[in-house]
Amino acid sequence: MNCRNIKTMFPDYLIGDLSQQEKLLVQNHLADCTSCRSELESLSSVWTKLGVLPEEEPGERLRARFYSMLAAYKQGLEQERAARSWGHAFSLWLERWWPRRPVVQLGTALGLLAVGLAAGFWLRSAPNAAADMLPLRQEMQDMRATLAMSLLDNSSASERLRGVNLSVRMDQPDERLLDSLLQTLDSDPSSNVRLAVVDALYLFRDHAGMRRRLSESLSRQTNPLVQVALIDLIVNLRERQAADALKALIESDRLAPEVKLRAQQGLETLL
Repeated sequence: MNCRNIKTMFPDYLIGDLSQQEKLLVQNHLADCTSCRSELESLSSVWTKLGVLPEEEPGERLRARFYSMLAAYKQGLEQERAARSWGHAFSLWLERWWPRRPVVQLGTALGLLAVGLAAGFWLRSAPNAAADMLPLRQEMQDMRATLAMSLLDNSSASERLRGVNLSVRMDQPDERLLDSLLQTLDSDPSSNVRLAVVDALYLFRDHAGMRRRLSESLSRQTNPLVQVALIDLIVNLRERQAADALKALIESDRLAPEVKLRAQQGLETLL
C-alpha cells in the first residue's frame, strides 16, 4: 500500500477505529517510511492539543429537538407522497385546463356526469377491489424490508447507510427489519452507521420491546459517540428500566469520562 492510502487511515489510527489487520498494516508501513512517520507524529501532536480544548456542551433539549425534526421530516415525506397522488394531480390539471366558455363548460359537465354514473357502478365493487389491493401493498412492504436488510448486510458502509435510510421511510417495519437494525447497532464496524441506526430507531420506539432492547444494547457499545447518542435516546424516551443499564455503565472502568458524566446526568433524569 502506498503512502497516499496509508495517510488516509491516520485519523482512524489515532482514535483506535481500525481493525487489527489495518492497524498492523499502518504500523508496518511506518516502520519503513520516515516521511509518513514524521507526518503522523505532527498529526498526533495536533490531535493531542485539540483534546485539551474545552468541549462545548450541547443543551439538554438539543437531541429532543433533533428527534422532533426527524419525526416532522418523515411526516413531511408522507404528506409529499400524498400530495403527488393521482387525484391531486388530476385536480390541478382540471383547474388549469377547465374551459371558460359556457357552452364548452356545459358539454364538459355532461361528460363528467357520464363519468360519475360509470364510477357509481364501479364503486359497487370497490370494497372487493380494495381488499384485492391489500396483498399487493403487503408484498411491496415486504420487498422494501428485504431490500433494506440486504443493504444492511452490505460490505460498504455507504450502502449500509442507505439501508438505514430506507428503513426510516417505512411506516410499519416488520420484526425482521427491526431485528436487523438492532443487530447493526450492536455489531456494525462503522460508528457512523451505528449512529444513524440510533436515530432511525427513535421513530420505531413504540414497537413492543423496543425500549428494553435499546437499553440492553447500551452495554454492548464501545464507541463513546454511540454510547452518548444511545444514552440520550433512552433518557429522551423516559425508559426507567434503562436505569440499571446506566448504573452498570457508570461502574465500568474503561468508560470515557465524558460518557460517564452523560450517563450520570441521564440516571439523575430517570430517577
